[in-house]
Amino acid sequence: MLFDEKEFFKEATLKICGSLEIEKAMRHCLLYVRQFIPTEQMAFHIYHPDTGIIETVALVTPEYGEAFSIKTQLSAKGRKQVEDQRSLRVRMVDRLGDNPVTRSVAEKLDVSDLSAIVMDLVLEKKMLGVLSIFNNGKEIFTSDHVRLLSLLSKPCAIALTNNIRYRELTDLKNLLTDDNKYLQDELRKFSGEAVIGANLGLKNVMEMVHQVAPLESPVLLLGETGTGKEVIANVIHNLSLRKDGPFIRVNCGAIPATLLDSELFGYEKGAFTGAVSQKRGRIERAHGGTLFLDEIGELTLDAQVRLLRVLQEKEIDRIGGTQTIRVNIRIIAATHRNLEKMMKEKKFRADLFFRLRVFPITIPPLREHPEDIPALVHHFIKKKSKEMKRSVLSPAPSAMNRLMAYHWPGNIRELENAVERSLILDRNDLLYFKEIGMHQPVETKAGRFPADEPPFESLELDAAMSRHIHYVLDSCNGRVEGEKGAAKMLNIHPSTLRKRMKKLKIPFGKQAHFLSTD
Repeated sequence: MLFDEKEFFKEATLKICGSLEIEKAMRHCLLYVRQFIPTEQMAFHIYHPDTGIIETVALVTPEYGEAFSIKTQLSAKGRKQVEDQRSLRVRMVDRLGDNPVTRSVAEKLDVSDLSAIVMDLVLEKKMLGVLSIFNNGKEIFTSDHVRLLSLLSKPCAIALTNNIRYRELTDLKNLLTDDNKYLQDELRKFSGEAVIGANLGLKNVMEMVHQVAPLESPVLLLGETGTGKEVIANVIHNLSLRKDGPFIRVNCGAIPATLLDSELFGYEKGAFTGAVSQKRGRIERAHGGTLFLDEIGELTLDAQVRLLRVLQEKEIDRIGGTQTIRVNIRIIAATHRNLEKMMKEKKFRADLFFRLRVFPITIPPLREHPEDIPALVHHFIKKKSKEMKRSVLSPAPSAMNRLMAYHWPGNIRELENAVERSLILDRNDLLYFKEIGMHQPVETKAGRFPADEPPFESLELDAAMSRHIHYVLDSCNGRVEGEKGAAKMLNIHPSTLRKRMKKLKIPFGKQAHFLSTD
């Protein structure tokens, strides 16, 4: 066929550079080029020399075109051949399945039995990628076909570099949109939160927070459920050099074990059924900021191993991924569980425990700093009144005494809920918190009821606490631990209950007898 090479070059260039949607531009080019070269498929590939991976970014036929990312790891022999052939810009491969460089790629594209012309795409002495065209399975390529395709080296290189930049901009836009939505959700959770008691009951805690916040050391927050560990973690982040970075929270106990890896480490498109797009995990989202691992004692042993690698190596692998991703994060962990006991029971890895326990901070339960209760109550009244769009009320004097005498098994979280409940129930000018300290009589093992006991507000704090523990122990037949034990009813750890009983001089053990009339 007689034709003008200049006309061929012009028409092919207009088509290959005619769209930023690379699959559309390639298909238009293929439909034109196949009039002169016996080809049925065209593909663009990018070679990553640092990893030895060939990434196929687009494949087209006369019927359809598709842009994607298929990554293929080359063998050592294949990598060497790629590097040795850098000076050979256009070459013909008789059978793709027989060549050490093209074999693994051809298998994934199902073209092992075809021949191909492979052309390196170079701009300003920089290797960008490769264009390959596969024959139709009937006719063979000739040296004239190779020469003709070589005319399109620069236009194809320009088209590929435009597509690479377009993909990078699209990915960055998607990442920024995703990050913005995620961070806005996180910020909303902490809006209005403050550390009440920083100068009173939590003064020692805040002194430790100010000591460790500017550093990069991991922090382990210990304390009962509801003591405000998440608020303290947020304060550490905001006082650190990472304050402008993300603060990503992971509740280790709320994520099912089967989903934990995908949530923490992310996954690549097609890694498993349902993975229709790439997803970054929460560890990767925390890059440049702080990762807060709440309830870390709930992690499975397998997850602990993978988390240890993050702490040691500061790198992760997405599920289904072939590239290791470096992450720059600071880890703050929190738990209400006894990690040392779990470590002895082989339920928590010792190496992970000592990695996390660089700077432990124990947050005391609310009953150990009751002087903060008035400030907390007023803070929650303002916060909840704003949320409920109603006027700010004040607690009745007798109610405040009762609040300070109560033992608060749910700590600050329970207090916040009590404020909201009272705002719903009390429709007058004062809040009475009637359900706090006004328990129904508990029948004792002797069949008697402690109905004649004086109200809590007439007792000192220790006396009120002692009386309530006696009531609960009596109803549990003196049992401290177990499903039917007093610790379970009080929603505290058995060791914490025993320490409190020892301080209040309440006997416990097999020889103890608890009577409601003590």
